[in-house]
Amino acid sequence: MGIIEFFVNLLKDPRGFIAGWIITLGPIWVYSPLFLIVFVETGLVFFPFLPGDSLLFAAGVFSADGGGLNLATTLIVFYAAAILGNTSNYWIARFFGKRIIDSGKVKALTPERMAKLDGFFERFGGLTIIITRFMPFFRTFAPFIAGTGHMNFAKFTLFNIIGGVSWVSLFVLVGYFFGGVPFIQEHFEIIVLGIVGVSVLPAIIGAIKGMVATYKGKKSK
Repeated sequence: MGIIEFFVNLLKDPRGFIAGWIITLGPIWVYSPLFLIVFVETGLVFFPFLPGDSLLFAAGVFSADGGGLNLATTLIVFYAAAILGNTSNYWIARFFGKRIIDSGKVKALTPERMAKLDGFFERFGGLTIIITRFMPFFRTFAPFIAGTGHMNFAKFTLFNIIGGVSWVSLFVLVGYFFGGVPFIQEHFEIIVLGIVGVSVLPAIIGAIKGMVATYKGKKSK
């Protein structure tokens, strides 16, 4: 299975993957792929497309009684992955940010997204790190942009912890408390795709607004 195919399948059916990991890895090592996926999504600017939101939700479902995961452990593992991931991303940008941007190898790090994040930092300051936690793609790029000079590390760490804990708690606990509802169990894949859709909606709206603004600008010339 290729890496792209793996992530597409994980996005469509995180429940199936977690169930498989519980069986093959056992009650302790099952947390290693969960940690790794969230850490990589938030910590490496090259992987903004990983299914963080849906994975957190599905892990919350399995953290209910008899699901195979422990709620406290699930939360702690994801807290650590989210916070350490952003911290890694920040320091990668500190040392290699300009080189990575100039190389053009991160195709998803478009000038439009960078400009939007610059606008977020100008408008919201450190709250940008919290706000973008709930926005796929942007949550990967925000700590990177912060590390290129928008924020000192102490301030970044405060907002990083708040954002990481808030993001993980929301999706895991929603899965934990509501994942056992029969309707959700019967339509799990559709609901997961719905979560992904709602998550990326702000990015889509922002892209559309940017395209409209560009069109209007060209038309007015």
